[in-house]
Amino acid sequence: MTNKEVYKKTLTFSLRRLLWDFIAFLILGAFSAAGFILMDKINDKGLIGLAVGLLLGIIVLVIFLRFVSYTYKAGQIAMMTKAVTENELPENVLAEGKAAVKERFATVALFYAATRIIKGIFNQISRGLNSVGRAVGGDTGNTVTSVISTGIQVLVGYLCDCCLGWVFFRKEQGAARATCEGAVLFFKNWKTLLKNAGRIFGMGIASLIAVGGAFFGIFYGVFSLIPGVFERFAVELAEAAVRLDNTLPEFFTNPANLMLVAAAIAALIVWGIIHSTFIRPFILVGVLRNYMESGVKNIPTEESFSILDGKSAKFKKLREQGI
Repeated sequence: MTNKEVYKKTLTFSLRRLLWDFIAFLILGAFSAAGFILMDKINDKGLIGLAVGLLLGIIVLVIFLRFVSYTYKAGQIAMMTKAVTENELPENVLAEGKAAVKERFATVALFYAATRIIKGIFNQISRGLNSVGRAVGGDTGNTVTSVISTGIQVLVGYLCDCCLGWVFFRKEQGAARATCEGAVLFFKNWKTLLKNAGRIFGMGIASLIAVGGAFFGIFYGVFSLIPGVFERFAVELAEAAVRLDNTLPEFFTNPANLMLVAAAIAALIVWGIIHSTFIRPFILVGVLRNYMESGVKNIPTEESFSILDGKSAKFKKLREQGI
């Protein structure tokens, strides 16, 4: 199966996540609006109400979406892995994906425990790359380090998904051992696997400019129809600064600037949803294929685990406890 075929057949998981993300967006907006309206009417402190409503909405969504993501994200990775290793997929990929997740991670707690361990291992392995930026020194060194760290985090996200794919692939092994194998697999083949970096960052930047830019224009146009809301925000921000004996930069007391900031934030949220739904899965298929091909050709042995003991304390602990 080609990457495009795998992407199209497993897109059902992404579409269902998109539906839930849309519902989550509405819930978050409802909580925020309710908080603003209630506090504004009760004691003329709408800004505080907005913050409280937003916080409550985020808490609800974190709990709610945790279980949704568990099913659809893991199921999609499981089916992508099956496709790139077996060159076929079942007719009902959604049901098979859910079954694979249930078989490998009986509870949501086990799934998230595994993802935390995987991310921790990859972060520890890659942390040494930041020394490149520090070696430059001064402000330039800090800037380089920041850029490298950001790039590493993006790559780590893909590598974590690939490692989860390996855990699904090695279903005859315990999850702990399969996780260790996945980490070693990256370390031994990182040059081959990172050849996808250009595609990852190139497509990400392109989608940010195209999708994010389009929605920024849309949101700015919508917000321009309700200038009174941002005038109220500007007044409340200025009043809050006075109460706290602080001085806000003039930028944040200008309703037009607040409108720009709000449009940018909303556009970034929508871009993140669309990118993770339609673009990231397509990139992941190619990265996952290279990852699995490297592993299948040379499955890591227990003897090779020692190469990471000194590079990741989390890896060493997992190896000692789980194997």
